[in-house]
Amino acid sequence: MNLSKALHMPCEERSDRARGRRVDVGGYSLNSLRLVAERPDLAPLVFIHGASTSLLDPLYAFRPVLEGRAHLLFVDRPGHGLSDRGPDANIMPDAQGDAIARLMELRGFDRAIVIGHSYGGAVAAAMTLDHPERVIGTLFLAPALYPWPGGVAWYYNLAATRFLGAAFCQLVVPWAGRLAMKAAARGVFSPDPMPNDYLEATRAAEALAPAVFRHNAREISALLAWTERTHHRYRMIEAPTAIITGSRDDIVSPELHSWRLSRELLQTELSVVDGLGHKPDIHATELVVAAIEKLAGSAHGQRVGKGP
Repeated sequence: MNLSKALHMPCEERSDRARGRRVDVGGYSLNSLRLVAERPDLAPLVFIHGASTSLLDPLYAFRPVLEGRAHLLFVDRPGHGLSDRGPDANIMPDAQGDAIARLMELRGFDRAIVIGHSYGGAVAAAMTLDHPERVIGTLFLAPALYPWPGGVAWYYNLAATRFLGAAFCQLVVPWAGRLAMKAAARGVFSPDPMPNDYLEATRAAEALAPAVFRHNAREISALLAWTERTHHRYRMIEAPTAIITGSRDDIVSPELHSWRLSRELLQTELSVVDGLGHKPDIHATELVVAAIEKLAGSAHGQRVGKGP
C-alpha cells in the first residue's frame, strides 16, 4: 500500500465518528474501518468483535492505545454493525473467517496479527486454521472455542427458531431488550465496572434491532455444533498465539476454553488475570498490548501489502 495515498483516504474513514467502508467480498458487503499508521512499529492488526456488538467495541478499547503504532483493521462481522448477513453459511465462524480473509486482501492487509474477543475468538481460530498465509499470530481474548454444557440461553433458542423466532424478535426484543440492556451489559463486565460511556460509544442498542438480534441468536445457537466438530483441529495451529482471560469470567469459562486451548497449542502463552471478568480488552488493555508486541516478533514494523 502506498502510505501517502492511504493517509489521504476519504475523510469518513479518518473521522472519530467513522463507521468505516463497505466492501463487496463476493456478492455481499462487509464493513470495516482502516486506520493507517505513518511510521508503524508493530505488525498490522485485525480486530474481530464478539457477540451482540460491532467493530465499535474493539475500536473503543484499542484505538486510544494503538492508533499510530500499526495499521489497524476493525471489522463488522457478517450481520453486525453495517455489514450484510450474506449467505446462510455465515452463521458459522469458518465462513466468517473466509469473508474476513477476503476483506483483508481487498483492504490491503497481506498478513496481520488477528485479535478475537469471545465469539470473535472462534472466528480468529478458523482464520488461523484455514488461512494461515494471512495470519502472523493470533491473540485470543476470553475466547469461546469448545463445547460447553447447558446449551444457550432460552431467548437465543427461541429467537433462532423459524417462525416463533421472527415474531419474538419483532414484538418482544425491542422493548424488553431496552429495559434489560444496561443490566445485561453490566453482567458482561462483572465483576469489573462498565465504563459510563460504553453503551453510547459502542451504540449497543443496535444489537436489539430484530434482524440483528435474530442473526446473533442463530450464530450463538450454531456455535456449539461448530465447536464440537472443529475443536480437534486447534492443535494443528502453527502460528504463534497468546490467550488472555479473567479468572472470574462468568460469560465464557476460562477453564473450559482458555486453559484447554493453552494445553493443546505448542506456541502459546496463557495469561489468567486474577479477579478479571469477560472484558480483558477494556480492563487489561496494557496486558493485551504487551501480548501484541510479543506476537509481532520478527514481523516488527511490517507494512501492509498493496491494496486499494
